[in-house]
Amino acid sequence: MSTHTPDQPIAVARAVGADSSFDNPYLLGVYAPVQTELSLEDLEVIGEVPRDLNGVYLRNGPNRRFDSPGRYHMFDGDGMIHAVHFDGGKVRYRNRWVRTKAFHEESAAGKSLWTGLMENPEGNPFGNGHGLGIKDSANTDVIFHRGQVLATWYLCGDPYAVDPLSLETLGAQDFLGTFAGDMMAHPKADERTGELLWFDYGPDMNYMRYGIIGPDGTQTHLAQVDLPGPRLPHDMAITENYTVLMDLPLVQDQEARRNGKYRIFYDKSLVSRFAVLPRYGSGAEVRWFEAKPCYIYHVVNSWEEGTKIIMEVCRVKNPQHQSTFEHPLANMLAYMRLDAQLYRYEFDLVTGQTSERPIDDQNIEFPSMDQRIVGVPHRYSYNMSLANEPTLLFDGIVRYDSKTGEKESYQFGAGRWGSESPFAPRDGSTSDSDGYLVTFVNDEIEGRGEILVLAADDLAAGPVARIKLPQSVPAGFHATWIRADQLA
Repeated sequence: MSTHTPDQPIAVARAVGADSSFDNPYLLGVYAPVQTELSLEDLEVIGEVPRDLNGVYLRNGPNRRFDSPGRYHMFDGDGMIHAVHFDGGKVRYRNRWVRTKAFHEESAAGKSLWTGLMENPEGNPFGNGHGLGIKDSANTDVIFHRGQVLATWYLCGDPYAVDPLSLETLGAQDFLGTFAGDMMAHPKADERTGELLWFDYGPDMNYMRYGIIGPDGTQTHLAQVDLPGPRLPHDMAITENYTVLMDLPLVQDQEARRNGKYRIFYDKSLVSRFAVLPRYGSGAEVRWFEAKPCYIYHVVNSWEEGTKIIMEVCRVKNPQHQSTFEHPLANMLAYMRLDAQLYRYEFDLVTGQTSERPIDDQNIEFPSMDQRIVGVPHRYSYNMSLANEPTLLFDGIVRYDSKTGEKESYQFGAGRWGSESPFAPRDGSTSDSDGYLVTFVNDEIEGRGEILVLAADDLAAGPVARIKLPQSVPAGFHATWIRADQLA
């Protein structure tokens, strides 16, 4: 085992701030930040690690480094990537903070310089590119493109390039100087074309910028899509020939914005609107489709069927339901308790009509699928089951079969909470169930983490391998799988 020392000593607080009289649940228990960057080999294994599982599993998430005044929000934590490299039955684990601009500033100061999302950012040194003053911590997603991992932020920020094996931060990516704007949390990588598709939005923008980065790293397309006012879209969808962008009823509170604060609200008087445009289309070519009000954090997949665009998502009926918990952070606790179901939209390019329907009523989120077939029809998706808890926790994995409608699940067990579980094709894989799922599990009873490997075509059988870790992997956000042939 080896450890890696960050730029400065770490001070981690488990309460909201030095003067706080109450505890913040997103800094306690399975959310508590880890203070050590590790590089581990020769880990204890229960079962057997498959030799045809080769590649690296990476998961991003918030891991606060320095205590700071005010109320902590889960989105405030400094980005930390946890990675597991599988190589011929051997397993190596590593975790590193993403060395953002803000990380280096606070390292030099030896303390926190930013207040959090729930506080006035007026005194912050700088923020993301839209003038919010909020720290861009690159803590949300990990996207593989052009041999690098991009660590992204849940609003719009700099995509930070990270080496997928060493986890060395290579710096904010400007794509050979051609990138025009911040990037949202979930850009789409099309493995068939080598393209990366993205959009940008802001609290003062009545439009989105939609762009494409080519396989050589240059921006090959940029378009403006007009909106009725500032919006907060989180994800997008792509097909072979089209892109789907979203105008949803979660909007920026303009009065709060005038007072220098960031606040959002759900305006149920608005419909949901979906912009369908050709992949290399302009704003003038957008076709708008309307649907019932909702919010969508994450898209499963989208594809074309004749003259229709099909899109499956995790649909949130009400992203600002009322909290039933007596707590000074009740609003945040309510906002972070997702209530989403697997849902299907059909956009008819001939009639201009939208059809929509739920696929299942189970509360699931953080979907993933075989990244080799993004934008074309898939059969299986792998989703995280949301626990009935006051905070955001995943208690299992649910696999949906889009052909038969059947589902299969695996529960982690009492006091065990998992991470997003992407599909990892086995060597020579021929389908989107021919492989494994890899996930981190944080065991609050043992106070340590584990790596689980499950057969994607038989979740109910449970893990084929459990790999023990000496410290926890705090509950976090998104993950990805990178195959060994992509690492070459």
